[in-house]
Amino acid sequence: MPELTSLQNPRVKYIVKLRNDRRQRQRDGVTLVEGAYELELALASGLRPREVFHCAELSAGKTAPGLDLAPVTVSRAIFEKMSHREGPDGWLAVFPLPHRSLDRLPLSAVPLLVLTEAVEKPGNLGAILRTADAAGVDGLLVCDPRVDLYNPNVIRASRGTVFTVAAVETASAEALAWLRANGIRVLAATPQADVLHFDTDLRGPLCIAVGAEDEGLTDFWLQNADLQIKIPMAGKVNSLNVSASTAIILYEAVRQRQMAP
Repeated sequence: MPELTSLQNPRVKYIVKLRNDRRQRQRDGVTLVEGAYELELALASGLRPREVFHCAELSAGKTAPGLDLAPVTVSRAIFEKMSHREGPDGWLAVFPLPHRSLDRLPLSAVPLLVLTEAVEKPGNLGAILRTADAAGVDGLLVCDPRVDLYNPNVIRASRGTVFTVAAVETASAEALAWLRANGIRVLAATPQADVLHFDTDLRGPLCIAVGAEDEGLTDFWLQNADLQIKIPMAGKVNSLNVSASTAIILYEAVRQRQMAP
């Protein structure tokens, strides 16, 4: 089994570069997946790693099933230098970026999608992916992103569900044209709306659009949406965190669809 022993090894420096540099990841068409559970979900999606690193001292017997590639063994010091998370479990791999596009997005008979516009915090995008996975959405449209979908911190925050949800990065205009072509209604979540989310019929083909953390949706989506909706707010602030808002509206849609005859 190959082994790395030096913190100055070029492969170690390259992993650190991938962790921190979006342009490097996009230029090379790869990303980092850390954690045995996340590796398992990436493998189950059909991706195959280009390189796997393992620290036995940190993994404590935890395995990454399904590997057909011998991992590179590294010391704890080297793994912690490459790692981007607290309490690493000793598994990290370089995976190719998935290739997904709107024209290949599979849709159910009554599609339910989520659309994010210009979300910039990896933790929020990752949390939205986890909710989308749990709710069984058809897909996530990531429009005009400020953080790349396969940022290692998005993968971590999503618990690997970035590989289980059909997520596509796209421009807003392209997304709107595709939604219109597929007969999918767009609901824009905004505190300025007059209609409450639970007073809205969420059972048909539907895309729930949410905006950036600080500014919300832009005029493009507010003006082109079929309806603007809001979550009732009884406190001093007028909005929730974008991932919390997405979860509340999405699960109201799930509730209505499960109760529908």
